[in-house]
Amino acid sequence: MAYRVLTTAKKLESVLVGLNRPHRTVNNCGTNSDQIIRSLSYLQSRHSRTWNELLARIQLFCEKPPKGFEKYYKPPGSKQASAAAGKESESSAKQSEPSSSSSGTPSSSSSSSSSSSRDSSASQKSDWNLGMFSPQPARGKGGSSGGGGSGRPIGGSEDGDKEKMLIFGALAGIALISAIAYFEMGYKEIAWKEFVNNYLARGVVDKLEVVNKKWVRVRLTPGNATDSSALWFNIGSVDSFERNLENAQTDMNIEPVNFVPVIYRSEIEASSLTGLLPTLLIIGFLVYMMRRSSEMMGGRGGRRGGGLFGGVMQSTAKLINANEINVGFKDVAGCEEAKIEIMEFVNFLKNPQQYIDLGAKIPKGAMLTGPPGTGKTLLAKATAGEANVPFITVSGSEFLEMFVGVGPSRVRDMFAMARKSAPCILFIDEIDAVGRKRGGKSFGGHSEQENTLNQLLVEMDGFNTTTNVVVLAATNRVDILDKALMRPGRFDRQIYVPAPDIKGRASIFKVHLGPLRTNLDKTDLARKMAALTPGFTGADIANVCNEAALIAARDLNDSIILKHFEQAIERVIAGMEKKTNVLSPEEKRTVAYHEAGHAVCGWFLEHSDPLLKVSIIPRGKGLGYAQYLPKDQYLLSTEQLYDRMCMTLGGRVSEEIFFNRITTGAQDDLKKITDSAYAQITRFGMNKKVGNVSFDTSQPGDPMFSKPYSEQTAQIIDDEVRLLIKKAYVRTKELLTKHRADVEKVAERLLKNEILSRDDMIELLGKRPFPEKSTYEEFVEGTGSFEEDTTLPEGLSSWNKEKQSGQPQSEDSGRPIESK
Repeated sequence: MAYRVLTTAKKLESVLVGLNRPHRTVNNCGTNSDQIIRSLSYLQSRHSRTWNELLARIQLFCEKPPKGFEKYYKPPGSKQASAAAGKESESSAKQSEPSSSSSGTPSSSSSSSSSSSRDSSASQKSDWNLGMFSPQPARGKGGSSGGGGSGRPIGGSEDGDKEKMLIFGALAGIALISAIAYFEMGYKEIAWKEFVNNYLARGVVDKLEVVNKKWVRVRLTPGNATDSSALWFNIGSVDSFERNLENAQTDMNIEPVNFVPVIYRSEIEASSLTGLLPTLLIIGFLVYMMRRSSEMMGGRGGRRGGGLFGGVMQSTAKLINANEINVGFKDVAGCEEAKIEIMEFVNFLKNPQQYIDLGAKIPKGAMLTGPPGTGKTLLAKATAGEANVPFITVSGSEFLEMFVGVGPSRVRDMFAMARKSAPCILFIDEIDAVGRKRGGKSFGGHSEQENTLNQLLVEMDGFNTTTNVVVLAATNRVDILDKALMRPGRFDRQIYVPAPDIKGRASIFKVHLGPLRTNLDKTDLARKMAALTPGFTGADIANVCNEAALIAARDLNDSIILKHFEQAIERVIAGMEKKTNVLSPEEKRTVAYHEAGHAVCGWFLEHSDPLLKVSIIPRGKGLGYAQYLPKDQYLLSTEQLYDRMCMTLGGRVSEEIFFNRITTGAQDDLKKITDSAYAQITRFGMNKKVGNVSFDTSQPGDPMFSKPYSEQTAQIIDDEVRLLIKKAYVRTKELLTKHRADVEKVAERLLKNEILSRDDMIELLGKRPFPEKSTYEEFVEGTGSFEEDTTLPEGLSSWNKEKQSGQPQSEDSGRPIESK
């Protein structure tokens, strides 16, 4: 069977190739055609079952998309349609149960409805074939044109006209090719000798037609045609053909008057059309480009973002539904004040009358500022998931493109979208990309950025209290924003999102510890980890929890233990542990005494931070590592800064005392004390000679063109910095000389164990002579409560729900945010 199918296909291919080339001979063309017809009829008659299976497989292939491409052909709403069909089948089955039980026969309605629902769900599952291979829905009085059928009807969508044109064009091309093939199928090529002996000598040739000076069509006298095929033969040139024809007729003793007439014709051949194909393609492409030139920049007439360059003049803002985001306010912790501010903005949109009755105007925008990683964008995501109003999000960098005028056009389009979707929230992330301060001169693309900012200012100032559009923006570089952008009327509120305090860190740890598998009490663990991570932001805490899970998985543990969390904190603070870093015994001994000097200085200085752990295992760029436990402190005295300088110098002084030489290992320590000394003198006004002044210095990485003080003042500052550092060095040397034996104890234990904990330090040096705090309860003592205050104001008890007129206020206004 397979051999017969392949043989038939091969013969059919050879016939079609020969028909496309009329100037070449197709051997046994008629015989091959007859054999193909007989083979096809044989396959259909003798093996009808196999033939039907082949057709069924082709139909099945057309109904389902190729494997691996299902997601590209899945139409929107297919899940809802299949769910609705399933519900209909269930309801019909329930209705048919009583009738079937009473009659004793199964109900046909339930089976038919279930089968129809399966068919509809299956048909809606895939629509990759444009509806051409699926039954179309009935269009009549009893049903609508858009529902109930499988596939997508051609011409029923927005681009129906284009689909019709494409299909008609394809059909016309197929018809043209078929016509050419049909006409050329009736030609039979013969040789010159065959023409002379079989036709010219017999006198059955009526006339000869020389076509395009390449080949000759033989017209026989009526009644002498042996078959329906037209005869033709090739010629080299017209002159040789005329000479040979004249010689042949002369040899046959035919009078010149009775010579066969020769007619010359010029006709269009299929081979000549292929030569015009490149020209036609170029002309078609130019016409297509001219028709799409307007859509290329603006995307007019097509879908959003269409055009050759993606519709660059249109806004790239995305309209997000609340059910598309799985982040809520229960996933945001550590910034309760900022969260309440965001809730109030949502309440503005849901219940504006609550504020209008008191004469208040709804704020137009809020700016979220703060260090990186504190949760500004996460707040916006949670707002989108909780607000129950349309949420439009865009990045500030998306307004800046290489095309002139794109930025202002996108701003206009974005605000037009917001007005259509009102009430809604518009969120612009990283607004500093487009909101930088405007300068007096414009160079290159800077003018485009200024035009975009000007358009943003105009659009924001054009709002009134009836538009119900709130603009939220986020940036961690509020110092470079234009003042016009920050004024009331545009961004009425600036919401600062700081790094969380110890209570906020505990709340954030509770959120991130939720999905982790551990046998520890998560509340106690969150409090302990909050005490161990001062200064960490929400992103750092999320990284710690993730690293702990990765470390536990790396060691094939069933659950995460406290040791994994401690290793994760060390990994985030100091970097990855370098087990392959080979230190010589001399270098390792130097590192041990260096770290012992830091530890002993911090142990016997009253205002230094408590030591938690010291290690000589290389981590990151450092050869040693000491972890301290600073508390959340916002005010530092002169004594505290001085003791910290002495503790930082302990490593360099220890090297000098025990080895009578110094190494480069103290470079980072020296940088820290130099920055601290300059800050005390130039910024904090802690030097009597310089005075109570504070000079504004540039941020790290920013260029500094001139100093804000004179050369004489600069000389005084340098002298005072050297005096302060020298004083701290002398004090540190006296302290370590006094406790030389303690330094040796700590260093030798470090060389033996490589890691020392707080308990080891107490064993070696005794209890620290100063009171200190090390637990969560000690840190939060006297602050009023152990946890964050998560209660809502009474007016925000139902912040994301629309209140009916005359509805009494809810009594659960004091409920925590997480329990909503």
